[in-house]
Amino acid sequence: MTPSPPLAKDTRTERDALGDMEIPADALYGIQTARAMNNFAVSGRPMNQKLIQALVLVKKAAAQVNGEQKRLPAHRAAAIIKACDELLAGRYQNMFTVDALQGGAGTSTHMNVNEVIANLAIVQLGGQPGQYELVHPLDDVNCCQSTNDVYPTALRITAIRLLRPLCDAMSSLQEALQHKETEYADLLKLGRTQLMDALPMMAGQGFGAYAKAIARDRWRLYKAEERLREIPIGGTAIGTGMNAPRAYSYRMVEQLADETGLGLCRSDHPMDPIQNMDVFVEVSGLLKSAAVNLLKISGDFRLLASGPFGGIGEYTLPPVQAGSSIMPGKVNPVMAEMAGLTAMRVMAEDAAITMAAASGQLELNAFLPLISESLLESLHILSNAVRLFEERCVRGLVVHEERCSANLRSSAVMASALVAELGYDEAASIASAAIAQGRTPEDIAQERGLLTHSRIEQLCHPYTVTKPGIPGQEEGTHHGNE
Repeated sequence: MTPSPPLAKDTRTERDALGDMEIPADALYGIQTARAMNNFAVSGRPMNQKLIQALVLVKKAAAQVNGEQKRLPAHRAAAIIKACDELLAGRYQNMFTVDALQGGAGTSTHMNVNEVIANLAIVQLGGQPGQYELVHPLDDVNCCQSTNDVYPTALRITAIRLLRPLCDAMSSLQEALQHKETEYADLLKLGRTQLMDALPMMAGQGFGAYAKAIARDRWRLYKAEERLREIPIGGTAIGTGMNAPRAYSYRMVEQLADETGLGLCRSDHPMDPIQNMDVFVEVSGLLKSAAVNLLKISGDFRLLASGPFGGIGEYTLPPVQAGSSIMPGKVNPVMAEMAGLTAMRVMAEDAAITMAAASGQLELNAFLPLISESLLESLHILSNAVRLFEERCVRGLVVHEERCSANLRSSAVMASALVAELGYDEAASIASAAIAQGRTPEDIAQERGLLTHSRIEQLCHPYTVTKPGIPGQEEGTHHGNE
């Protein structure tokens, strides 16, 4: 009887300073990744894939520069570059397995990238994963580098890449609000302060105020990119640049700028961006500012659309899905709610970023993975939320002239237009009588013989009460109670 051939071993043995470990034979990751998988089984979520892509991009640039400058043999540099290109094309994403919540300032994620690139390059050179004499994760893939300069460099690149679509989304939201400003420029409605009736306004003026707030957010976020362009690559472990020649550092910045198309520049003091995370706190703070405005605007929309019969009911938001499993016909303002809860999440992430940045010690911040996870998550979800809110809520929002007119007529706020002519006390008396009798202040003032019908119409004209100035007085004249 012919003996069966031996079964192929389904693991390989790798060794580090802590001892031996069995790794799946076909795994492109290595022992450091495997240890991290065991140590950091926290969230079940791997690191942000866009950050992984940026880390791979840094590795590709390093292989190109180290190949040019003869620190890597040409065949190894070429194999590493080819491996990076495969990963940048989206292949082997399942090999990036380290949990997003990890200790070690990002070393585990960085080593995951180093090991996957090395093993891919080894396979391309005809070897088997784990044959690190062909391409070594540290000696070759990590040549002239450290987690502490690679990771923050990649994070800044990723943040810029996510910031740009957010700026575009904010721009589109601003334009949509400005369109509503124009569309409803002549629709008179009741203003409200502290949820109580206030001076009248044009509906378009409210949208204009929202647009101004979003314009500020858009500009602040656009300018934030400048803070992120300064990268510490070449600073290695603590920013002194040990084991990274100066020529390598300068060439790396050029190569990364070419690869990314971003206006990257070399930090003139790499120790600063390696240990100090305040730039990410600043960017997160601007995201929080945008979230505050988004929460305010979406909350206003929900309030003004409340009802449609038992609430204010001045707005109708686009119906996008059924609102209840028990109440037929109910439609909820889900897109405004989505915008609001996303804004709340961004605010919570900002708190995490703030605490993590403040917890750095001496020459490194060990909590950079939390900063990374929270910042990139905020950029991603805020961009999507703003886009969807604009497309599926703001664009289709309708202001109801009849409901606005009815709410305005049933209030006594037009008494404010009579103050300059009759004095505050008389106007207050008119307002009280109007409320008690369910009539308008204009009717009460005319009934009391205080003003003629034509004068009342002049004082209470919609364009008079919704622009700067004192009703009934020409600009520059001053008399009576103002």
